[in-house]
Amino acid sequence: MHAGKAIRTLAVLLLFGLAAAQSADSGEQLALEGNDRGAAACSSCHGQAGEGMPGTAFPRLAALSAGYLKNQLRAFQDGTRNDPVMSANAQALNDEVITAVSDYYAALEAPAAAGSATQEQEQLGRFIAERGAWNRYVPSCQSCHGPDGMGVGADFPALAGQSAEYTVKQFADWKANSRTNDPLGMMHAVATRLTDEEIEAVAAWYSTVSPVDQEQED
Repeated sequence: MHAGKAIRTLAVLLLFGLAAAQSADSGEQLALEGNDRGAAACSSCHGQAGEGMPGTAFPRLAALSAGYLKNQLRAFQDGTRNDPVMSANAQALNDEVITAVSDYYAALEAPAAAGSATQEQEQLGRFIAERGAWNRYVPSCQSCHGPDGMGVGADFPALAGQSAEYTVKQFADWKANSRTNDPLGMMHAVATRLTDEEIEAVAAWYSTVSPVDQEQED
């Protein structure tokens, strides 16, 4: 009786371990190969190590909060965030794979910043990032996204080292209401109150700030 119970317990533990390993593998597999339900490999746009593609609107995923990544994939599924490529890919993912691929990217090392900014953009972008534009009710970026845009939890992603083109596109999407998954509509309000020059400066400055690995939260 005791031997049989021990064998059953061992079998359960082995199955649990196998399931966990398969879940981890499915995240890496989706990232590097895609899946048989029609989702393309994430690396085809976001780089082999999730570093993104500087100079394009394809963002870095490496070292972003797992909770944030999960939220974004679910937003692409429910339509609160829209993109022709990502919305289609997200529909080919189930919740287990969303969790696995989010955890996979969250565990990767953050790459060094690869962006650039003019002296004027650096001065203006940093000022708004650190102090905001309170005469127009625009809080500092760091009040939500943390010092140097390191990111805070599942709702406020890291901005440091992110492609300037991607960041500018997100402002445009919030302004146009094609992205509406920001908490309390805060980013829509910010996007409508900043000028194009200010948005480009903020995006350029953050693209030059090297990100750091975060302690991830689900």
